[in-house]
Amino acid sequence: MADQYAHSGDDKRPTEIPAIRWEEPPEGPVLVLLDQTRLPAEEVELVCTDASALVEAIRSLSVRGAPLLGIAGAYGVALAAARGFDVAEAAAVLAGARPTAVNLAVGVRRAQSAHEAALAKGGDDRQAAAAALAAARQLHREDAEASGRMAEHGLALLDELLPGGGHRVLTHCNTGSLVSGGEGTAFAVALAAHRTGRLRRLWVDETRPLLQGARLTAYEAARSGMAYTLLTDNAAGSLFAAGEVDAVLIGADRITADGSVANKVGSYPLAVLARYHHVPFIVVAPVTTVDLDTADGASIEVEQRPGHEVTEVTAPQVPVVGTEVGGGIPMAPLGTQAYNPAFDVTPAELVTAIVTEEGVVSPVTAEALAEMCARSRRVAAG
Repeated sequence: MADQYAHSGDDKRPTEIPAIRWEEPPEGPVLVLLDQTRLPAEEVELVCTDASALVEAIRSLSVRGAPLLGIAGAYGVALAAARGFDVAEAAAVLAGARPTAVNLAVGVRRAQSAHEAALAKGGDDRQAAAAALAAARQLHREDAEASGRMAEHGLALLDELLPGGGHRVLTHCNTGSLVSGGEGTAFAVALAAHRTGRLRRLWVDETRPLLQGARLTAYEAARSGMAYTLLTDNAAGSLFAAGEVDAVLIGADRITADGSVANKVGSYPLAVLARYHHVPFIVVAPVTTVDLDTADGASIEVEQRPGHEVTEVTAPQVPVVGTEVGGGIPMAPLGTQAYNPAFDVTPAELVTAIVTEEGVVSPVTAEALAEMCARSRRVAAG
């Protein structure tokens, strides 16, 4: 079903932006998303009435970020169940909407399992749909709580590695409340440092090709009153050389069993720069981002984005059904081929620490990651 757009009349939204929420109007349940493709120009909400609309929102990056994709996937299953669609079919399409971020499939499986368990116990379709929704809401709450714990662990690690405060932190892509049920992952650590007076400067990579640092991280930093500076991705090296970076904080879309980290393209070069300049390179992500079933970085399927995202510049605009993809201002000759991976992979030996809600893993080894995941499962079961 076609999506509906609604402009928010409130220009004073809280710092913790409601990137996703479930609503139940008289005409039936819907999933409401803050359309991140329209930021920072305007805050527009996208209303999804079925799983296919949510899949399109995921693929177009209207909703994005590993933790939030997991939450969205779970709500998408609940939406299909509540509206009487084929849940298994909806789950399969949702789980495959973006291949690199493991949280999406995790969230989908969680809500689908709750739905199947309710049916297996003799529940009817309504009860099964309620179970799927309860699972999605629980995942949403857990992510918000995890965000707070990651911020605490990350700030403690920064203070340990860089005593005295005055942190100058470089971040890449967007890892704030726009990607989370709470205040984010890596950005939440920087925000905690800001609130306690320990953040001197947040260096924000613009993050090619989709400028999610410029459009989204700078947007969140400005709303939070943080001292931040936007830089082109290829200027990071000069900052390191000048001694202006104390730590790098990034998120992750998938962490493999050996500790390799898939994150927005451009993360790997930062890790190399950080190692050369003896600067901590810290990854902040929930335990759900750790994928012990994927052995190493070479096993990760890296999503390839359309070439026009590199060869053209397109201003945020309302999508019009039937219009051609692209249509922006050309930045390269017609017919230019573009290499446009969404992610790259950083090997474990370049990662100083991985911060999760369960604590800090450092040094990053397969054994330490497996033990952390096992500990998390024991806590959840208990």
